[in-house]
Amino acid sequence: MGQITALIARAQRGEREAFDALFEALYPDLKRLARARLARHQRGTLMETTALLHECYLRFLAAGSLAAGDRAHFIGYAAHVMRSIIVDGVRASLRERRGGDAEHVPLDTGIAEALALPEDEVLDVDRALRDLAQLEPRLAQVVEMRYFGGMKETEIAQALGVTERTVRRDWEKARLLLAHALKA
Repeated sequence: MGQITALIARAQRGEREAFDALFEALYPDLKRLARARLARHQRGTLMETTALLHECYLRFLAAGSLAAGDRAHFIGYAAHVMRSIIVDGVRASLRERRGGDAEHVPLDTGIAEALALPEDEVLDVDRALRDLAQLEPRLAQVVEMRYFGGMKETEIAQALGVTERTVRRDWEKARLLLAHALKA
């Protein structure tokens, strides 16, 4: 049994030290994952890489249990958690930008709706991905692991228990379905 798998097994039994050691051992991979996810946005518009990693760590701790079986599962789940953190951050940012709890006074112009903001884009992708997950859960997992997690086809295949060819087909199908959903 590899060191990471052993740490995961110990963390699943509730050993906090094992979880900390696991997070520390995978920190470079998680940082690469976070950096890749945030690189698509202008610096300072969403959040910093370190903040995303620390929030991810806290969410793992708050969950209280670890369902990952190996390194690939852990990284895949981390990608899912990071996506959730980013979407929550974007929603909070948009809520504040729109006045938070202040009374809204609508303007009679279409300019605001015509401007596509990166935050709106994140929410659109999240919404399309949630819809895809209801229709084809495995396709949504492949997108999460590849797009949000930066995982390779071999890692995704291992995590999902399918062949690399199946992952490639799922990726192509998911890309087409998401592209269609985002155009609508």
